[in-house]
Amino acid sequence: MHHERRSTYESFSIPFGRVCVRMGLTPNVLTLVGLLLAAGAGAAFWQGRFFLGLVLMVVASIADMLDGATARAGGLGTVFGGVLDHTVDRIGEFFILLGIALSGRANPGWAMFALFGMWTASYTRAVAESIGGLKSCAVGFAGRLEKFVLIIAGAMLEEFFPNIAMKSALIVVGIVSFVTASQRLIYARRELSGKGAVGS
Repeated sequence: MHHERRSTYESFSIPFGRVCVRMGLTPNVLTLVGLLLAAGAGAAFWQGRFFLGLVLMVVASIADMLDGATARAGGLGTVFGGVLDHTVDRIGEFFILLGIALSGRANPGWAMFALFGMWTASYTRAVAESIGGLKSCAVGFAGRLEKFVLIIAGAMLEEFFPNIAMKSALIVVGIVSFVTASQRLIYARRELSGKGAVGS
């Protein structure tokens, strides 16, 4: 499941976070750098420069990994930093998928399907943890990293399978996102069973 993979990934990333701490980099700076890279990736996709978009998206994903790793390695995590990170992640996803939608390589409807699926999975987790009070609802088939890997794979294969690879990646991302959202709802229902009602 996603939760176990995330734990492994976080443990693996800690040494890189220590390097960032020694370099004087802060988690929030890395978060904003990742946003700029995601915006650049979106612009490159929009212009049909898929290789450049792919490279920028990979580097943006690395920056996204490093902000959390740096926070954990240096004890620099803050509540606001977590809010900023989650907010910037959603904006970065929008930039990337908007660029893909405007590239002409895939029907914009599939980009919207993938984007809405990703946001639904993230929103379900956020609501379960904020309103439901769960310590963590990072469960399910796929997290943000796995979905980005699928989009990166689609961008890589688009050169060899034009108008097919990117579309297929977006469809798969949308499907696994909605599956993940459903799994999180089921998990939240089980964990919150018996708790008092909360007003809407």
